[in-house]
Amino acid sequence: MRWGMENDLAQNLALLCSYHSSIAEACRRLQINRQQFNKYLSGQSHPSRRNMRKLCDFFGVTEAEILMEPAQFEQIVALKRKPDPLPQMRRPLLHLEALYRRSLSMEKYVGYYYRYFYSFGNKGLITRSLATIYADGGRYYWKNIEVLRDPDTGKTKGMNKYTGALFYLADRIHIIEYETLDFKSITQVTLYASHQHRLLRLMGIQTGGPTRRGRKPGASKVALDFLGRDVDLRKAMARIGMFHPDSGEIPADIVALVANDVPPGAYVLEVDEP
Repeated sequence: MRWGMENDLAQNLALLCSYHSSIAEACRRLQINRQQFNKYLSGQSHPSRRNMRKLCDFFGVTEAEILMEPAQFEQIVALKRKPDPLPQMRRPLLHLEALYRRSLSMEKYVGYYYRYFYSFGNKGLITRSLATIYADGGRYYWKNIEVLRDPDTGKTKGMNKYTGALFYLADRIHIIEYETLDFKSITQVTLYASHQHRLLRLMGIQTGGPTRRGRKPGASKVALDFLGRDVDLRKAMARIGMFHPDSGEIPADIVALVANDVPPGAYVLEVDEP
């Protein structure tokens, strides 16, 4: 066990407990003695194999994940955790409800993706972020994490987290996402649905207005590469960031697909049907 792992476990357990009404309630449902659980939270004791399995099953994480460094673990929990259900329907949500009633099933698309597009706020760089589509109560939702990692130095300059809803209408997939850290950015994505037997890639257009661009809205081509329904999130997160298109870090076919060229005779940014 590496040095500091007990402290990592303690911080990660505290984060997981913060999503519950109280530590006592979590202990009751886990059937673990509160005094013993407090030792886990303080880093004084490590759970037995049996209790570690109970903790992981209850909180919906793996043992490898719960022992990660807290900063990495928080990112993974943000991707995995489902939002709490609304206590009641509010009038503004009736518009979304109307779309949900007409939306087709998106079970085929559930899983993790790398999302590629030219950065709106970092000229000339391609962003590779990690996104997930998941189902809850017969509806489909979206989460996306961007790490603003300098392509030359590898230094992390910041992070963006997005969440949103999906609709499958008129043979197109629509994603409406918003930035959850400062609530200042909304992005709308329209993708071609896939009719291939094996899901590989989705292509489309996204629009938005990141705050670092001032008030300028923008549009770009976007590609989603399907990774699978069960992935190693730690490894997947390590590969996201911003990259020069000629660095070799981004597949050449992706670089070509997300190039925002408007050919002669065209007047709007379009993506050809795959």
